[in-house]
Amino acid sequence: MSKPHFVSLGAVKKVPYSIAGDPAGAHADEKELRVRPLVVDGKVKEWTTGDSHDITDRSFVVRRALRINDALPGDDHGKNSEHWVWQRGPWLMIDRTSGKVTALHLPDYDPTVSDAVWFRDYAAYCGLNASGKQLFAVVAQVAARKPILSRKLHEWNAADHSGPACSPAVWQREPLRIAFQPAGGEPVSYDLVGLSAVLVEDEDDGEAAP
Repeated sequence: MSKPHFVSLGAVKKVPYSIAGDPAGAHADEKELRVRPLVVDGKVKEWTTGDSHDITDRSFVVRRALRINDALPGDDHGKNSEHWVWQRGPWLMIDRTSGKVTALHLPDYDPTVSDAVWFRDYAAYCGLNASGKQLFAVVAQVAARKPILSRKLHEWNAADHSGPACSPAVWQREPLRIAFQPAGGEPVSYDLVGLSAVLVEDEDDGEAAP
């Protein structure tokens, strides 16, 4: 009989946070970040931020919060010197049964512009191509290698945009439709036809991820 695992998100705490420490993810007026520990079998495995989303009754996703060493070579590394900053990280998928924690690699996801809105095992967000010069409407599926939807919205120059690139995407169930509202552009929507869940949850192997 496999060993049961216990997975939970702990209490929220507020940590200092600013665009100086996280130029890609922080808004100009943000002063703090709300973070929660991801606890597996009584041990803190990761720190997380934002709301979690249940994909199935055993798997959920949540965004990782990273504590990064911001010290430069030659900086004072004394005990009273603080060189650590918090940053928003990638999305994680957690299996409550096995205790496995998996980092998700969402296509064209960029923390400077992407704000994922989840429905079932789909994430909808505005993303940037590899050059960072084109803004795309993207729908990604957890277990799919390629995006379900990837449509160019317009050219992108970060210097011309001080606020969010897009409003949060809006899902509609029947018919299955996703709507995007890029900043300064016209709203667009797409019907998603013939989609089904492709997530395969592994059998519990009795071991938690390290």
